[in-house]
Amino acid sequence: MSDSPTKKRQSGAEPAHAPERALRGLGEAATGRLRGVGPAPSWNPPDCGDIDMRIAADGTWFYCGSPIGRLPLVQLFASVLHKEADRYVLVTPVEKVGIRVDDAPFLAVEMGIEDAANEPRLIFRTNVEDLVTVNSEHPLRFERGAAEGLKPYVKVRGDLWALIKRALFYDLVALGQTERIANQDWFGVRSCGVFFSMCAASEIEGL
Repeated sequence: MSDSPTKKRQSGAEPAHAPERALRGLGEAATGRLRGVGPAPSWNPPDCGDIDMRIAADGTWFYCGSPIGRLPLVQLFASVLHKEADRYVLVTPVEKVGIRVDDAPFLAVEMGIEDAANEPRLIFRTNVEDLVTVNSEHPLRFERGAAEGLKPYVKVRGDLWALIKRALFYDLVALGQTERIANQDWFGVRSCGVFFSMCAASEIEGL
């Protein structure tokens, strides 16, 4: 005897938390909003748990193990991404769902340099087409990786950061200079009048 339609829906391959259900209202929430601004502070939806969505270290978004190939859809999800303590969540007016992030939620894929009042200004473009100017509100940070040495990041918004591609890190190193801070020489880069240290000057050879 064939299964009833109800049983077919329960046992079929379609996930229980399909994107249309888990993120209902996302399109309406993002309509007319500037890219990268994040969820509205007034939104206080119920927490609906975690869904099987992951952002890989290379910036690729996956849903149920399959890459999300449509950039507009990724941009839509990224526009309502938020971090709460150690948890990444997508927040809409009607619900909040958790996702996994392997490293940083964004990837900086391109860097531009402008001259503003004789001060360099570094501008990064992310994999979701956000433009980020490095300054005191959008700083650079450098962390020690297990094998790859220093890992550079730029703050996009809130507590959301973009991992800077390795090729761009070498461009940053080429722009680097040494400055003395607190009686110690530090190697780093300047942008918008702010110095961002990478490492002690004595460690430059190890970069």
